[in-house]
This record gives sequence, C-alpha cells and structure tokens, in this order.
Amino acid sequence: MSDEEIPSSRPVSVEEISAHQSIDDLWLAVDGVIYDLSKFAPDHPGGIDVLLQHAGRDATAAYSEVHSPSLIRTSLPASRRIGVLDASTITEEWARPQPTTETQPAKAKGAKPPLSSIINAHDFRLAAQQSYTPKAWAFMTSAATDCLTMERNSSTYSDIILRPRVLRDVRVADVSTTMLGHRISTPIFIAPTSMGKLFHPEGERELGRGAQSVGIPQCVSTSCSFSLAEVMDAVEETKGADGTNVPVFFQLYVDKDRKKSENLLQLVRDRGVKAIFVTIDAPVIGKREADERLKADESMKLPMSGMKAKNDTKGGSLGRIMGQFIDASLTWNDIAWLRKAAPGLPIVLKGIQTAMDAVKAMEAGVEAIYITNHGGRSLDTAPATIVVLLELQKCCPQIFDKMEVYIDGGITRGTDIFKALCLGAKAVGIGRGFLFALNYGKEGVEHFVNILIDELETTMQQCGITRLDQVHPGLLHTGAVDHLVPSSEEHPYAKWRPRSKL
Repeated sequence: MSDEEIPSSRPVSVEEISAHQSIDDLWLAVDGVIYDLSKFAPDHPGGIDVLLQHAGRDATAAYSEVHSPSLIRTSLPASRRIGVLDASTITEEWARPQPTTETQPAKAKGAKPPLSSIINAHDFRLAAQQSYTPKAWAFMTSAATDCLTMERNSSTYSDIILRPRVLRDVRVADVSTTMLGHRISTPIFIAPTSMGKLFHPEGERELGRGAQSVGIPQCVSTSCSFSLAEVMDAVEETKGADGTNVPVFFQLYVDKDRKKSENLLQLVRDRGVKAIFVTIDAPVIGKREADERLKADESMKLPMSGMKAKNDTKGGSLGRIMGQFIDASLTWNDIAWLRKAAPGLPIVLKGIQTAMDAVKAMEAGVEAIYITNHGGRSLDTAPATIVVLLELQKCCPQIFDKMEVYIDGGITRGTDIFKALCLGAKAVGIGRGFLFALNYGKEGVEHFVNILIDELETTMQQCGITRLDQVHPGLLHTGAVDHLVPSSEEHPYAKWRPRSKL
C-alpha cells in the first residue's frame, strides 16, 4: 500500500472541517471519520445537493438512514479518509442538524402501540402501517399488478378445515424440528427480504439477533441492506439458549456477471452459512404498482448486489430497479455450476410452483425445494402456495421422501403453519410478518415468534398431537380447494401444443 493509500487517523477539528463546503472542496463526517468527497460528489447516486447540505458538517444521521455502515469505508479509496473527528472541538452550532431540503416532505412516523399490546400477527401489521414511511410501506406490502395471488396465498388457508382429535394426552407439546439436519426451536424461518434498513436502522442485523434469540434460522438476501459480514457479525454476537448459533442460510440472486456470484458464494462459505437458497421464480421483476407510484430515494445502494436506486419513466419501484442485475438466462443446467461455486453447501431451489418442476428438482439432486411465488410479487394469478403443496401430494408424492419441502406465502397464524406441516412441508418461511415485527427491533421479532409458537402448540393439542412427527393429512379436510389442484402437466381438455420446442 502506498503512502497516499494509507487511511489517516489524525484528529481533525470542527474548524478545519467547516472550511471545506464547496462542490470542488467537500469534506464531511460519518461515524466520527472525516472523508474528502470532492472527487466523488459529481457521481453520487443521490445527487450532489444532499452532499452540499451536509458539507463541512456531520452527515452520520442522513447517511445511516439509507446506507450500511461499511459502504463508505469500502466504496471510497483509503486516501479519501482525512482523519478522525476531534470531539473536543465540537460546538453546539456545528452539531445542530441541518434543515432538510426535500421537495417531498416525509411523513412523520406515527406513534406505535406498546409491544405488550400486540397479541397477533395482524396487530404487528397495523402498527407498522401507522408508523412506517409511505415508501417503506409500499415496498413491503406491494404485490404484482392486481395483487390476487398475494391475497389468495392467505385466504386459501381459511378454506382448509381442521379435523380435531379428542381424548388424547396433550399436556406437553414439542414444536422443535430440523432443517437440513440442523436443530431449530420451531418450524419457522425468516424468509429472505430486501432492504431491511427501510424498517429499522439495524435492518437484517436486528432480524439476525432476534432469530438467534428464539432459535430459528434467518435466510439473508442478496439484496440485504448490509454486507454479509455485517449480518454475520451481529448473528454471532447473539448466542442461542445452549450457547451456540442457529444456522444462517443465504438467498442468491444469480448475477449476470457470474464471477460476482462466484465471489459472493466464496464469502458465504467463508462466513459459515449453511445452505444456498437460489431464487428461480424471479428471472425478471414483477410489476408492483404501489411501489412504482412513490419515488425512490436515489441515494440508496445495496452492498452485495451493488445496485443503486433511481426513478425512471415507469416509476420508482425499488424491487424492479434494484433487481436489474439478475441473470434471466439461468437454467436447470446451471445447477452444476452452483455445485462447483459452492462446494459442500446444500442447494435449495426457491420458487417451485408446479409438480413438474418439483420432479425436475428431485432429479437434479438438490437437497430441498421452496414453494413460493415471492409473496405474490412476481406473477399475479400464479397459484396460492398451499395449492402447490397439494399438487405435489397429488402428482408427485415421491419427492417428499427425497427432499425437504419448505413453503411461504400468506402465513399469519399457527393454524396456517399446522396445515402446511400436515401437507408435507418441513418448515415455513415468513417474510412480511417479520418486517412488521422489526418495527419493535429484536424484542418484536422474539414476541412475534412466541405468538406463533403459542398458536401452533394450541392447534396441535386441540388436534390431539404433541410432536411434529405426528402431523398427517388426515387432520385436514381440503375439499373446498381440491378443485383448484391440477392432476397433471396437461390441460384437462385443451390439447393443442405449441409449434416451437419449449
């Protein structure tokens, strides 16, 4: 490293920082470190105005709203680090927050009810609705076009009837199970979600702390607000009740530049991640209109994918814009490449929606499949996920002996979890529910999981069982939805085929 590349640690006074407030000479402080952004300012994704607003001052608060702590350290050359803030020189006037120059005033957060008043998943949603910003709420709750699949994911569970058994000894219920051979406290995992900093300053790091505390896995997304190292550091600081860490999984969007994905997978292996969940249901991003209608913060950048938010003629959908790096050419033949890029790690295919593809996954030798339609965010009028699980039982029951099967989509109650397990799911993923709970930080995550565990235990006991190895389809009546379950790959009466080979 040359002398000019060595980061400086010299103390810098407020008076010296304040002398650099122009476009051509722009310094600012972030987390107590002084950076020279003069050369970077013209290329700042969020525009130069926000940098000028904080030039010569402390920009930590504004920076932390949209960026992970490591981004500025890893994005700028070491030579751009001037030194560290001399705290003894800070004045009241210099420390005073600068007035905002936003053209669109941000909605002030509403007061959320105390965590002690939250008694179900729906309460968490209501609290989030009144306290999250409009853009955060739109990004989290939006779904593809008319949102029919998102709604059916949830409503279909209510059409499946429980068949309770009575006069059984059900004094003690055990909801522990395993995923890919790892013991977990309950058959729930945090599904991969993007941009957690929209909902909590610590985003996915705080989700990881909560997951470890209650003994469930977290699946970290490629589109995470933090680098994988930052999430894993938070996870490793929080041990489970037995002093060990619950497994962490990683969700991979395959990059058009395969070398970037290979490098990311190497990091995943080095940090002890236990499986790769490869997203296959979003080769392109679905049209999420609620998210498109509100402008994106163009200063936002994701550390692992490198994508930057922007607005265009279609709107400001964070999902669409941030997903432009995804490789739409991914095929079944690439599973061999994945094995080579992540040797020794189990592969889970995330996005199975038909029995035909479940069989292909089994034949490809993957360790598990994940039934999901991206929370209804990819393709509207795709089937509800619980209907896909029924299709697998009907058309290819052999796959349950060869692979583990996971499912997400619309799960808000312990009864929903129970129904999925009775139909062959090994565990259920929950995405939006955990983002609602993140409103209350780690304690919210813990409370949310404990609510679902209590509901699941009650459902099991009411149905006459006490362990998860006792669930079976006979505890359900699915007649109200059976007509939605296909019997084969072919249409029942429309028999023509395309002229071109698929």
